[in-house]
This record gives sequence, structure tokens and C-alpha cells, in this order.
Amino acid sequence: MNVVAARLWAIELPLREPFVVAYGRWEAMPAVIVELIDEQGRSGWGEGVPDEIVTAEHLHGTFEILRRLLLPRIVGCRVADIEAVHARMDAVISGNTAAKAAIDLALHDLLGQAGGLPVYDLVGGRSNTELSYPRVVPIGDPAAMAEQAALAVGSGYASVKIKVGQGDPRLDVERVHAVSQAVADRVPIRVDANQGWQRPDVAIRAIRAMSGCGVCWVEEPIRAGDIAGLAEVRRAVEVPIMADETCHGPESLLAIIAARAADLVNIKLMKTGGIHPALAMCQLAHAAGLRVQIGSMVESSLGSAAGYHVATARGGVVSTELTGPLLFSREIGDLRYEPPLVHLSQQPGLGVSVDVEAVAELSVAHAEVGATAAR
Repeated sequence: MNVVAARLWAIELPLREPFVVAYGRWEAMPAVIVELIDEQGRSGWGEGVPDEIVTAEHLHGTFEILRRLLLPRIVGCRVADIEAVHARMDAVISGNTAAKAAIDLALHDLLGQAGGLPVYDLVGGRSNTELSYPRVVPIGDPAAMAEQAALAVGSGYASVKIKVGQGDPRLDVERVHAVSQAVADRVPIRVDANQGWQRPDVAIRAIRAMSGCGVCWVEEPIRAGDIAGLAEVRRAVEVPIMADETCHGPESLLAIIAARAADLVNIKLMKTGGIHPALAMCQLAHAAGLRVQIGSMVESSLGSAAGYHVATARGGVVSTELTGPLLFSREIGDLRYEPPLVHLSQQPGLGVSVDVEAVAELSVAHAEVGATAAR
């Protein structure tokens, strides 16, 4: 079973409200959507979400890399040869993990459909049967963030994640205290600075000032890549530390392990290059005694479902944060959320029905590779 053709779209998914983190603000989320087609006319769908800061990719650049470099070399490959496809992509161009993730997801989707199995059964079966997710609260005024957190808990969420790291760190401490008072110890609070505190000494002071607020962990408190600094923060505070932007592939994960720089790592398919490399990183982290979260770059139902398949299949995963579909005013898939749980379809592949009309209407660029006219 070979890939005979591909279709590609660059789209912009409209958000219900701006998504604000320490290093950026989005009114809409960029994504590339890949459809791979086999000889029987089956379609496998994948998604890549480029991020200029985290994955060093831009929407239109990612689109062109897929159109000109990667997809022409994938057409003709066996669908099942996913590791070989990754080797082929890496030989063509380094990095560009969101572009590679789009192909990886589509191959897994197509392989699952051909075999009549959901992706999690292809890659290990079900280790986790309940998948929960937090309400993510963007950076804002402390009172407004507290109100959003209280509303989330009232609507059934079992945890909240608050974004901080913008402006004076003392304001971040106020944000955490306000949210803590609003949820009144009813749920754990996750804090994500997205590198915003930059230096270890600033992070240590901020985290210590959050004592007693019910913070279960603090994510990426300082600038990405400063593994020695992250280890310094971890040694100095009692709250567990999670590495996100610092943890991309196996090399950075090994460095984090060697330095004892984190208690948890946030593995995202857009950073790793897809399901196949993410599974390997989960195994490596678990072997080193690190807890794993499967996180999100704010993907649609396609990318989010892929992350949940990985989380389902790996026992070392203790947390998931793939809530992109809840943030969009228009979606392209049908992943089902019922706070605080998400429900994966048991259909073959990723189990997501793609709204092709929505993809076309949200598209800002489109291309075809291979014999698509024969479909």
C-alpha cells in the first residue's frame, strides 16, 4: 500500500478570543493540513501548526517546504514505512518539525484506516482510558483570569492552567493568588510562564511567592535551552518544574535528564515531528523517571486527536493539554469534548471526520502533489 498523491492546504483557524502567552498573541491559529491518498482512494489526514518561536517555522514557509521538498519525496512510499519516511524527510531538511508532523499524522491515519484499527491500537493499545484536560486561561488582568478560572471549575473542569510571564513578575504572582482564591482549593493550578521570567533568580523569587496557592507545577519558567538554569530553579523551589520549549527531541530530553533539570516534560507532536518520534520520547522520559504531559500548539481536532492517541498508548503520560478545538469559532473536525474529559472515537485511524468544505473555506493556499486527478 503506497501513497500515490497528496493535497495540501495552508489555513487560518479563527479563535473565539485572542490567545495570549508570554511571547505572542494570536487572533487566528495558522495550520497546514495534509491529505495523503493511497491506491485504493483512502485518505489519511494530518496537521502541522508552525510557531516562529517554538518550532522556528512560519505558515507559508511550512507550506512551501511541504509542497516543494517533502511531499514530492513521500509520494510513492509505503504507508507503513513511517520510520523510513522520517529518515527520508530528515535527509532532505533538518528541523521543520511541524511540517514533518503533518505527514507523520497523515500516514498513521491512513495506516489505521487500512488496518481497521484506531491509531492507539497500532502503537501500543490503551494504557490510559480517561483523558482529562485543563481550562487554559490566557494572560490578562488578575481579576479577569480569576473569573475565568472560577467559571471553568463551575462548568466541570478538574484543573486550570494559567498563562503568566508577561510584564512584571510581581503581577504574575498576583494572577496566581487571584486564581487560587477564586477556585478555593477545589482544583490544582498549573502555571505556565512560557519562558517569560527569563532568568533563574527571577523565576525562583516568583515561584516562592506563589507558595500556598495550590500550584501543582510550573512550566518553562526561564528562557528555552538554558538547561543549567532550569536545573538551578528546580533545586531551589519545592514546586515541580516542567520543561516545554526546552524539550524538543531526544537530544534535548537526554540533556534535561542528565542535568536533572525537570520533574516533568511537555511532549508536543509539533515539536517532535509527529506520533512516531513522540512515542520514542515518551519511553525515554518514562525510563528516566520523568512524568510526561502531551501538550498542544493549539491544533484542530486532527492534531489534538493525534496527541490523545499517543497519551492513550503510553502509561507514563500523566497529563494532557490539547484543547485547541475548544478555542476556535470554526473547526475542521469533530473530536468530542465533555469537560473534564475528551472522548476519542474508536473509528480506524485518528477517528476524525474532516470537514473538507471548512478546510477549503479557511484556506489561504492550496496545492496538489502526484496523481490526484486519478482519485
